[in-house]
Amino acid sequence: MPISTEYELASDMYAKVSFITVNEAEGAGQRIDNFLVKKLKNIPKSKIYSILRKGEVRVNKGRIKPSYKLEVDDVIRLPPPTNVTTSKAPVILPQQKNSLAATTEILYEDANLLIVNKPSGLAVHGGSGLSFGLIELMRSLRPEATTLELIHRIDRDTSGCIMLAKSPTMLRAMHQLFKDNKIKKTYHALVKGFAQENFSVNEPLKKFLLSSGERLVRVHPEGQASLTKFTVLARYEGATLLQAMPITGRTHQIRVHAATRGLPIVGDQKYGDKNYNQIMHKLGLQRLFLHARELQFICPLTGRKMHLQAPYDAAWNKLNLVLAKGHIENARK
Repeated sequence: MPISTEYELASDMYAKVSFITVNEAEGAGQRIDNFLVKKLKNIPKSKIYSILRKGEVRVNKGRIKPSYKLEVDDVIRLPPPTNVTTSKAPVILPQQKNSLAATTEILYEDANLLIVNKPSGLAVHGGSGLSFGLIELMRSLRPEATTLELIHRIDRDTSGCIMLAKSPTMLRAMHQLFKDNKIKKTYHALVKGFAQENFSVNEPLKKFLLSSGERLVRVHPEGQASLTKFTVLARYEGATLLQAMPITGRTHQIRVHAATRGLPIVGDQKYGDKNYNQIMHKLGLQRLFLHARELQFICPLTGRKMHLQAPYDAAWNKLNLVLAKGHIENARK
């Protein structure tokens, strides 16, 4: 990748600024934040997001958001090295790697694509106090996959299907499929309450930052258009198992839309029912019961029809037994 440098005046002194031109082999199709994490090795992710927010990183002379996707011939301006502090690269202890590898099931893998069943509690990437996440784990398990990148994301506490690209070509192609709505994703969610019939929620969602620093998503007229379709799969005493199909892909979309209908997802610490969650905790069920169950799409590189299903984990299997035997009502007493 060609890199040129020039000098700009900063803080009454000349400091070296670097420029990177994006090409087909490296960078194109990637989010700018993911690209910088990989390019600026040993730089804390929090620092990378900081320089993005402050506008110290520019693309084609303009400010960009962390979610900006790079295109061929984009010119990235990086701040002087003195503005970026370094730290040790994230370390994954052998016991951590072995434990997580055992619970991170490989659903599909070929030369360009990797699909895994992510366990609940594992973030998709490090940062915000986390030394590593799924992408760092998979890079350590697949050191030969030097261009491994996340294709999409799911919440830390959500389990199930997630895709990673092993080549820039696949990354760009899969992003185009998402853009064209040609990837069908379905989730399973256990909610508190009784859903009598199938339903859809078409409510705009907006992100909010609380004074405490916590980020929340709420239905708001100024939010982004958001649509989720829900199908009833099973009904239990006081709970319903739903299939959720997000037509749009907003942050916390399924969780907020379900709660809006008075059907909060079991184990949801942000939007759920605290008393009901405590009852489930008494029964040893302490996770968010939202699972990315299935993926369906046509592989853009091979033309192969892909239909993958992520099995439930031990907590979901235990949940089925609890619901079937009616233990929830006993735990209320």
